[in-house]
Amino acid sequence: MSFDLKLHAYRLLMDEPFFAALSRKIEKRADYSIPTAGVRVDPDSAQFEMIYNPDFFAKLPEEQVRGVLKHEFYHLIFEHVTSRKPEGVPHRAWNIAADLAINSHLQGELPEMACMPGVGPFEDLPLHQTAEWYLANLPQKDEGDEGGSGSGEGGEGEGEEPGSFDDHSGWDDNADSPQQQAANQMAKERLKNAMKEAAKEASQSAKGWGSVSGEVKEDILKRLESKVDWRKVLRYFIKTSQRASRRSSVKRINKRYAYIHPGKKVQRQAKIAIAIDQSGSVSDDMLSAFFGELNGLAKLAEFTVVPFDTHVDESKVYVWKKGKQQKAERVLCGGTCFNAPTEYVNSQNFDGVIILTDMEAPKPKACKAQRMWMTDARGASRPYFKTNEKVIAID
Repeated sequence: MSFDLKLHAYRLLMDEPFFAALSRKIEKRADYSIPTAGVRVDPDSAQFEMIYNPDFFAKLPEEQVRGVLKHEFYHLIFEHVTSRKPEGVPHRAWNIAADLAINSHLQGELPEMACMPGVGPFEDLPLHQTAEWYLANLPQKDEGDEGGSGSGEGGEGEGEEPGSFDDHSGWDDNADSPQQQAANQMAKERLKNAMKEAAKEASQSAKGWGSVSGEVKEDILKRLESKVDWRKVLRYFIKTSQRASRRSSVKRINKRYAYIHPGKKVQRQAKIAIAIDQSGSVSDDMLSAFFGELNGLAKLAEFTVVPFDTHVDESKVYVWKKGKQQKAERVLCGGTCFNAPTEYVNSQNFDGVIILTDMEAPKPKACKAQRMWMTDARGASRPYFKTNEKVIAID
């Protein structure tokens, strides 16, 4: 029977409230093509996922399975996957430095091939430094070696030297592509929400934060306090909603049938619904800031404004044009039901929907298009319902 990491993660993390709560938010997928395990951002779903080889885990004792799980989650917490690698640094050197920073907190919990400060080739390095510090102080290798020994590059020969027990190859896949960058940003925001919930759960648990040290706990809480730039999140949401569409263009003639068939030009454009709560909860200032930002995004998407209360009156729906001022005039009057815009979007061909609201209504049904919520500071901090979808405050 194949090793099921999901079942083991639930059992092995029972004494680790923070990691257990975080684990529930991370998709785990078996993949026999990689030698060990690793974490990455799925560019299609813009979610973090953990991929693993069941045969690798099946050979490990339980305490090491637990240690590897925590190791991978630490990569996410410290943002090693998405944003921290200094430009121009060899990937293998960064992988080693990132692992050294993490493994300082996991002494005695990992497979023998794991790199550890104070052990083997890293015997002169102290514990509990940042990845950047370790990168600057890695032992020098012989000339021609690319910046140090490998740390889970995911290739042949893994397990031969310290540091090579997990797979970091997914960190570099299309890292510079606009789609991957957009997915990384959305994944980071989703992870931040998951970490907030995990921190809250750990703080309320009798077991506390488990093995998470006071220093790491303080670092995590500090990261969660940082303010989110809603404008960047909006732009990334729209970019991740983009799809390829084709339209006729006389600028590029089909050379095979010139002047008979017009050329085809691929244009990436998303169809986004802007659902506006009509219960009086969306202010003029909030709408002004939001639609002012849309002016700079008009080339990326077609925006359709969908006013709603407990229903959507299709006669009030319209396509927004660049430069059009939007006021908080109420074209409907009533309560609030988020199923109304969701059902409308599900019946149309939208790529994404942004709902402007105070979040004061029951949780809606699932949406076929990706959905994001934009609200005020109070709505973002105290939503009426829990959701894994993005909730952003417009300040």
